[in-house]
This record gives sequence, C-alpha cells and structure tokens, in this order.
Amino acid sequence: MTALSAAPGLRDALRAAATRLADAGVPDPEVDAELLLAHLRGQSRGEVQAATIRGDELTPAESHAYEELIARRAAREPLQHITGVAYFRHLELAVGPGVFVPRPETESVAQFAIDALRAVPVTADGEGPIGVDLGTGSGAIAIAMATEVPHARIHAAENSPYAFVWTRENVARSGATNLRLAFADLAVAFPELDGTVDVVVSNPPYVPDDAIPRDPEVRLHDPEAALYGGPDGLDVVRELSRVGMRLLRPGGTLIIEHGELQGRAIRDLLTADGWRAAATHPDLTHRDRTTTALRP
Repeated sequence: MTALSAAPGLRDALRAAATRLADAGVPDPEVDAELLLAHLRGQSRGEVQAATIRGDELTPAESHAYEELIARRAAREPLQHITGVAYFRHLELAVGPGVFVPRPETESVAQFAIDALRAVPVTADGEGPIGVDLGTGSGAIAIAMATEVPHARIHAAENSPYAFVWTRENVARSGATNLRLAFADLAVAFPELDGTVDVVVSNPPYVPDDAIPRDPEVRLHDPEAALYGGPDGLDVVRELSRVGMRLLRPGGTLIIEHGELQGRAIRDLLTADGWRAAATHPDLTHRDRTTTALRP
C-alpha cells in the first residue's frame, strides 16, 4: 500500500485507502477508510473530516499503522473487529471474534421490545414489567431494553462461552442495575420466571444451513452458532415458540427477528402453536424483519 506511505496529507491517505478497500469489494470504502483513521487517531469521524479540510498530515508512524488497518479491512475482517466497537441505538458495544456483531436492522427489533415493555403498567406495589432476551449475544437488545426502560426488570441468556465474555463485559459497561445475565441455553432459561414475563425477544440464528452468506465478514467471522438455524432456518424459532409459551404471562408479547422471506412461515408456525395475532413487520429498509405474537 505504498500510496499511503507516500501521501503526506489525510486527504490523499483517505483517497488511497478508499480505493484499496473498493478494489477488495468492501461495501462502503470511503466510510470505512474514515472510520479506521478515526479509530487510529482517537477521534470521531467528523473530526477526521475536519482535519482533512484543514489539510492535516499523517505522521510516519500513523501512516504505517493506517496501512496495517486498511490491509486487515481489505482482507474483509469486519470493521467492528478491527475497532473493537459496534454501535447499536445509543450503545457502544465491545465486540470481537466469537460474538455476533449487532446489525442496524436489529435496532427495529429492539424497538418493538421497548415499546411492548413501556405499554405494560407498573403494578400496584411498584413492580415494573419483565423482559427476557434469549440468545443475547453481545447483549445489544437486552441492554437497550434495560437502559431505555429503566423501570423494567430484564433477564438475558447466552450459552456460547465465546460470546458470553463479550456479553458480560457489555453488561458491566452499561451500568444497568436492572439487567440480570445468565449463562444458559434458551431452551431451559429462567424457569423461575415461568408465566410471569411480559416480553420475550430474540434474534435467533435463522440462516438455512445450505444458504452460505455471500459476505466474507459474515461467512468467515460471525460464529456459526449465531447464523445457522437448521434446514429451513427455523429450528430455534420453533424452540422459541415453546419457550415463549412457558415464560410469558397470558397476553405477553413474543418478538422474533428473522430473514426477509421467513415471515409467513413463522406466522404459520406460531399460529399452529396457539399464539394469537401473529404479525410481521418491516425494518427501515422495508424488508420483513420482525414477527410478533401474543400469548393466549
């Protein structure tokens, strides 16, 4: 990447980096080039853009370090693994190898859970609603619920020892005192809450086993256990239907993230299991992303 070494200014360095990332097939090369330079310099992306306008230069040490970061991204290592950070709603989450990187489309799934919790009245003795996030991964949905509905009591379960390291760190960093984390399989999690939960939410593995993701960032770096959900992608969804019936009180809400073509199959599955008012909702890109249902 000699173009970066020879470039004295940020503008030329960013241009050379973006070109290399584009040649490697990175989807947003200019954005990633700026974010990686911001990470290197301990700045925001806006500060990097301002420094570019001023005509700031890279030091030789910065130029060398930036080359190394761009080489990693050009090899399609996820941006979030390089920076160690994923942004989700108002949260800054620690992520890396072994944990699923939260996606922007999951923010709308979290919103359904947050809205459902807020709709539950506080009890006469001051108890707030109870929410459960099953297969919490980085903790994104659970921490969003806990911090955005602070009067709720949130429980989150994760059974991957690799992911749990990141989950525990993120829960600790969030400072949420109303969030309980358990190392547990979602199929048997929280039996003490049976019949009392107001909202159960999950972003389960839902990729069919033979539908290998196209993007190297997903195919090579996201944990398989967080991606693949059996021959039709719905094995864990079937489990969630059973567990949701166990955990939720009558009238409680089940919220499931899924692929854009799975809504009808999930609605049919839930309806056959006795759930009421199964409905599928689009995300901000107008792709079906979330199915909700009510426990009878």
